[in-house]
Amino acid sequence: MIQADADLSRLDRAIVNAFQGGFPVVERPFEPAAAALRERDVDVTATDLCERVRTLDEEGVLSRFGALVNAEEIGGTATLVAMHAPPERFDEVAEQVNAHREVAHNYEREHPHLNMWFVVSVAEASQVDEVLGDIEDETGQATYNMPKRHEFHVGATFLLDGPISDGDLDLSHLGPDVEPTDARTLTPDERDLVMEIQGGLPITETPYADVAEAIGQEPAWVVETVKRFNLEGKVRRVGVIPNHYALGYSENGMTVWNVPDDLVAEVGPEIASLDFVTHCYRRPRHEGVWPYNFFAMTHGRSEEESEARIEQVREVMSDYWDVGDDDWDTLFSTRILKKTGIRLDERAEANTE
Repeated sequence: MIQADADLSRLDRAIVNAFQGGFPVVERPFEPAAAALRERDVDVTATDLCERVRTLDEEGVLSRFGALVNAEEIGGTATLVAMHAPPERFDEVAEQVNAHREVAHNYEREHPHLNMWFVVSVAEASQVDEVLGDIEDETGQATYNMPKRHEFHVGATFLLDGPISDGDLDLSHLGPDVEPTDARTLTPDERDLVMEIQGGLPITETPYADVAEAIGQEPAWVVETVKRFNLEGKVRRVGVIPNHYALGYSENGMTVWNVPDDLVAEVGPEIASLDFVTHCYRRPRHEGVWPYNFFAMTHGRSEEESEARIEQVREVMSDYWDVGDDDWDTLFSTRILKKTGIRLDERAEANTE
């Protein structure tokens, strides 16, 4: 286990380890959450637990608390895009790219050519080409669209030394009995709920009642809908979302691989099963520029740790095919250029009945 750079107490570490997923979806969720911690020898009341989560959020140890909305299931689309920004114009190009409201995340990454990587989020898939066309016209640089062809895994868990260090406390079973639906669109009420919770839940002892008051609904409806969204995949998980930088995970390595096409479906689940791989996708190649079709994101607290983890990925790959030096690369992020989060307003609105 690791030692966090942040000055975290035993209770803080228990919160981070226990509640990155599987927080109870009930009207007063901190009561069963505190009871579960007490069963693991972490003595805390519901009030104290709520106050401590709020403090960790305010101090930046947590990115937020609440439901992690799965943007793809809400509507619209998002895609990963790479481009070359000439070093002498890098900051200028970054400003031009970041000025587009459709650009959510943008990173500078170590690569001899494709040194800028950003995410475009739009309400309609057809809008991607429009946005990229505008960026190319403004910057004079080609863009390389790399939409997700297959998702093998999405889910970052950052565990710390301390109580519940295996992260094996799951309270997601608590809450009302609800039945998932196969609806692909949102109702107006559901749209309003998504808009209200996309940035996190209020950190109070009655978060769902607070949300209900904000959108003019009953607390029971909010609880039931969030629980159903969790079962349907519209919400990936409910809990605390750590700021991995505050926990010391400063190395962000995007490993890319030229996996034989007939092996991707077999290799993908094996790489996704590695506990330090937080994202794992199949994406398209771009002939003559980008030979890689498989992406696996890793995080580490040091360059050495990251390199060791990347070597583990390579070893698993080597069990399936003869991996040459030219068949893979790692692009470490060197600078965050923009990180606003994927705003769902337009995407949810376009997908509302």
